[in-house]
Amino acid sequence: MAATVLIADDDAQIVRLVRSYLEQAGYGVLTAADGDQALHAIRHDRPDLAVLDVMMPGLDGFELTRLLRADAALASIPILLLTARVEDADKLNGLNTGADDYLTKPFNPAEVVARVRALLRRAGGALQPSTLLHVRGLTLDLQQRIVKAGERQIDLTPTEYELLRALMQNTNRAFTRAELIEAAFGYMYEGFDRTIDSHIKNLRKKIEPDPGAPTYVETVFGIGYRMRLA
Repeated sequence: MAATVLIADDDAQIVRLVRSYLEQAGYGVLTAADGDQALHAIRHDRPDLAVLDVMMPGLDGFELTRLLRADAALASIPILLLTARVEDADKLNGLNTGADDYLTKPFNPAEVVARVRALLRRAGGALQPSTLLHVRGLTLDLQQRIVKAGERQIDLTPTEYELLRALMQNTNRAFTRAELIEAAFGYMYEGFDRTIDSHIKNLRKKIEPDPGAPTYVETVFGIGYRMRLA
């Protein structure tokens, strides 16, 4: 089972970027825009690790870390703090409250993934990201970047692969075209939203038993596209 990571930050762009990188690495992702939302998500969904911004509205990262460490049911969740503060005193404060690691902004999102992977390995070793995505007879191997329908390997362009990955990692979610582009690539391609329908059409030709009546990548009228789980 894939490990689940909570990202809590009031900067929506950071949340989207880090989420994209973590999902590409095979992790499940929950998000929150402030400390109160984060605490609710942690209590309700019990993520395997929390990435917390220090300067969030409501409960800040330090306060939330203290609350989690004082709760016997949640105290074992690894915590990575994110902050724009660079002073050593702030780093020590974060670690003294019970955080497991500390990363200053701006950061490379790939480093967040590396820190998450290391913390989860340190916490138990069993919670590693799943490298295989399955939707009915369709399989996508995140590690080898191989897509199969049953035993038949399907050759996709890099763009088709990333679109399919984003859809398979978010089954039953209806994406607008802009949301799908961001989920697939982590940022917007200028003008790409005008050509995404063509990429989806080509993807359907390769993965659908009947591209004229798609059962994997559905059109959600008035919104965009989704991958139907069943």
